[in-house]
Amino acid sequence: MLSVVIPTLDAERHLGRCLARVAAADEIVVADGGSGDGTAAVAERAGARLVRAAKGRGAQLRAGAEAARGDWLLFLHADTLPGRRWREAVAAHAAAHPGRAGFFRFRLADAAWQARLVEAAVAARVRLFGLPYGDQGLLVPRALYDAAGGYRPLPLMEDVDLVRRIGRRRLVPLGEAASTSAERWRRDGWIARSGRNLACLGLYALGVAPERIARLYG
Repeated sequence: MLSVVIPTLDAERHLGRCLARVAAADEIVVADGGSGDGTAAVAERAGARLVRAAKGRGAQLRAGAEAARGDWLLFLHADTLPGRRWREAVAAHAAAHPGRAGFFRFRLADAAWQARLVEAAVAARVRLFGLPYGDQGLLVPRALYDAAGGYRPLPLMEDVDLVRRIGRRRLVPLGEAASTSAERWRRDGWIARSGRNLACLGLYALGVAPERIARLYG
């Protein structure tokens, strides 16, 4: 059984498309952190289970995982769309790697050449350091998720924290890409947003508390 877990906060604009794309899942859990828009209504119309959680992506993901019933968990951001053959990729991974986690290739939903550079940088980060981020989706067997301790209630870097505990030897790329909204890069500037993301990772590696890093991330 596959459960898709999606953390949301004022995600009305993106959530509908994401829910439609993952409709083939056995269960969809939307863990909402107190949205003030129509996020809850979108989730309910799509037949997703709505879980109320404390604000903060780590806390929401943890609450969503606790509510989910699947023996496989796919954690996905509301502004991320897995490729159309995502379900086949998940099934192939579960059959070939029953005890390991998986992640999609990172894509940005923008035709700009800067988007291709960001994608190449992400691919290099994953290849060199074994660090896929949450906007690539994270597929984890329940047993491995529990053994690793699950998501911690962090305001930021919750994905890196869990991936590091899973370990790169238990991470396998899925044979599919996932496309994430490029709104933050367009809003903040391609160089500025990418530099901010890199700075956050560097600060986390140096031991700076995620609460302090969250103020920089914006």
